[in-house]
Amino acid sequence: MINASFKRSGGSLCGFSVSGHSGYADAGSDIVCASVSSAVMLACNLITDIFKLDAEISVGSDKISLNLRSGDTGVLDGLLDHLKALEEDYPENIKVKISEV
Repeated sequence: MINASFKRSGGSLCGFSVSGHSGYADAGSDIVCASVSSAVMLACNLITDIFKLDAEISVGSDKISLNLRSGDTGVLDGLLDHLKALEEDYPENIKVKISEV
């Protein structure tokens, strides 16, 4: 199961953490994993490389997290919407939650 946790502060998303493996298919054929991985990398690259926002990114063997230190681009809202759509289609493989910080 992929677990995606988003953090909201003052009405705006300020970070996320995604961990785990979807288990939908074998490595290299897992469309859920590929969809999540691609969306997460796009969000991280947009925030840091394109918008040049101050963000802390941590990458582990099966986990990635991003915490915005400043700014709000709407990128995290788009990522949340994308992952929630995947959760609707693949509820056994991905779980999305939002918490207030």
